[in-house]
Amino acid sequence: MHTSRLGRLAAACRLSLVFILVAACAAAAVAAGREVRGIVVDQSGHALPRAWVRALDRTASQIAGTFTDESGRFRLTVADDDCRVEAALTGFEPSTAACRGDEPLRLTLAVAPIHETVVVTATRTEAPAGQVGASVTAFTAEDLARRQTPLVADLLRASPGVSVVRSGGPGTVTSLFVRGGESNHNKVLLDGIPLNEPGGTFNFSNLTTDNLERVEIVRGANSALFGSDAMASVVQLLTKRPDRSDARPHPSVSVEGGTFGTLRANAGVAGAAGRLDYTLGAARLTTDNAAPNNAFENTTLSANVGVTVSDTAVVRFIGRGEREHVGTPGQTAFGRPDLDAFFERHDGVAGAAFDQQLNPSFRQRAAYSLAISNQQSANLVLDPPYTPRFEGRVAPFQFSDFAFDSRTNLRRHYASYQADWRLSSGASHGDQRLTLLADWNGERALLDNTLAASQTRASRNNVGVSVQHQALWRRVFVTAGARVEHNDSFGTAAVPRGSIVVVARESAGAIGETKLKASAGLGIKEPTVLQSFSLSPYFLGNPDLLPERARTVEAGIEQRLAGNRAKVDVTWFDNQFRNLISTRTTNPATFTAQYFNIGLSRARGAEVAAELAPSSRLRGRAGYTFLASEIVESTSPNNVVFQPGQWLFRRPRHSGFVGATWEWNRFSVDVNGVIVGRYVDSDFSSLVQPMLTNPGYTTWDARAAWKVSRQLTATLAIDNLADAVYMEALGYPALGRAVRAGFRLGF
Repeated sequence: MHTSRLGRLAAACRLSLVFILVAACAAAAVAAGREVRGIVVDQSGHALPRAWVRALDRTASQIAGTFTDESGRFRLTVADDDCRVEAALTGFEPSTAACRGDEPLRLTLAVAPIHETVVVTATRTEAPAGQVGASVTAFTAEDLARRQTPLVADLLRASPGVSVVRSGGPGTVTSLFVRGGESNHNKVLLDGIPLNEPGGTFNFSNLTTDNLERVEIVRGANSALFGSDAMASVVQLLTKRPDRSDARPHPSVSVEGGTFGTLRANAGVAGAAGRLDYTLGAARLTTDNAAPNNAFENTTLSANVGVTVSDTAVVRFIGRGEREHVGTPGQTAFGRPDLDAFFERHDGVAGAAFDQQLNPSFRQRAAYSLAISNQQSANLVLDPPYTPRFEGRVAPFQFSDFAFDSRTNLRRHYASYQADWRLSSGASHGDQRLTLLADWNGERALLDNTLAASQTRASRNNVGVSVQHQALWRRVFVTAGARVEHNDSFGTAAVPRGSIVVVARESAGAIGETKLKASAGLGIKEPTVLQSFSLSPYFLGNPDLLPERARTVEAGIEQRLAGNRAKVDVTWFDNQFRNLISTRTTNPATFTAQYFNIGLSRARGAEVAAELAPSSRLRGRAGYTFLASEIVESTSPNNVVFQPGQWLFRRPRHSGFVGATWEWNRFSVDVNGVIVGRYVDSDFSSLVQPMLTNPGYTTWDARAAWKVSRQLTATLAIDNLADAVYMEALGYPALGRAVRAGFRLGF
């Protein structure tokens, strides 16, 4: 009997112990809280990455916080059922919702008058522009539609620190200079696909804005992410994608015509069907450029097709082709035009990319592409000699024409793999994100001088591995990264980059958010094909060339004002470019010359950019750049234009832009001005007295649109509104006033 009572007591104790353990586990579960998840989007339904999301208790105290991922999604763990979730991002109005664990939340942030733009180029991940530290300008789909700008180069003029030089009318050689860098110091990408020629050269002559969703330009050296050529900037073109919320096919067409025999036509269709989405476009641009043998013709074909292979993976195909033919009459301001010389260019890009979100914290992307460029520059008929003259200046001898037929065939194979980890997320330890990536570029080139019956073949591989760490807190954003690049020409080089953004003051009343930012990086650029492989004794290639290098530093402040109706951004920068490559005469008797690393230049200055939105109908924008540049060690010391101490060639000390947009009911007007101050230039025609400076110029463009119906919009575009007479490159007159009128039709 006694034993039985003891057994019952032991059983009761065991039962009590189990109850206590279960109760303790339940209490621990309650203490651990429950999960609240959701997505943050803007008013159009686009996901907002890196928005700050926090849970607040009944006293408005924060109990949990995190950033959204690249898909705009978030997860919070809360212990209090009586709480609310708040999402906020600079440039948007905050949004709140009650905590719910039964179904995902959807928080929609209304756009502020001066809103934030999400960019991908600065970090190779989606991030708000105000969190990346580097100076970035983005032109959105709305900007492209409002500005009605046919060529990308003209769009980029409205960026601080940027100078564009075109040798005549549209379609002629067009160079981009950023913060004192050379014209081949800019990495150019289409949806991540490199477009540069080997050695960084890129001619913007025929690159159109057709079928583009966005254009981004990041200023400063960024070889840590993009490798060779990213010395002064990275320019990325992003192709349009359809709105999958409306699966119907949406055809569109636009036509413009006007002065100088200009015709611009564009047709496209976008839509989705099941797992497939697509955007297809075709465009044609022609003009006679108001000069003999200067007609420009360009055809653009583009495609962006995506296939959703699973709930977490997408395969996307990108294609784009540009076919250009333009006559090249030469320096017609100084003499007769060349009546048969021409430049022809056929560019094609095709690529496929695989994008998979394996789990909430890991994403991987793999891509392969092939970029092709076939170019011909020819002058097969000799024109009569002429003596250059301009405004009382006359050359002391005649200039004679000479025949040439130069052909360039380029191939660039590109393969890339990128992995993004979200290592941790929380209010205390911050949001830690790690990116690892590897890129391979296989460059193949054939340079053919047909008349001289000589060919130069080149093959070069370039492999780069990068690591990038992003650490995000509510008021501090840090990015640090580095790359090791191995190039068949110059060997191995390492290039780091880092940036920081600090929210010194959060938005409150008339004085809005204040951000302090700084970044620094190194850039490298491989030699061109000629510089490495040329067999000509007059410009002999050098296989031992070092890479050109850049060191760029910047610091600035961004201030929002008047309830996000105004924003001012001031940035100071200091750049150095060394190991610049040029020829040096090795035998004066035979004029033999070879390429060497002999140049050093510096460029420092400041940029000021401002945006205003005093009302929903009126918006304004302006920018100013001061550039103090100097040649320290010259690549051509015997040329007065390139002597040490001179300003850098064709880079103005003062430049700026200004613009305004007014909308009223169905009518809108957009006016933009570009102001370029004096800069060093050369007539290259032996004029006496020589022309060694360009006085600069100011031009104004105007755009108007009238929405006749939901589908039909009438358009009017006027370039060079004031009919200014100027030359961006001495000897090559720019077009006078040009007027185009037309319509856009979309369904």
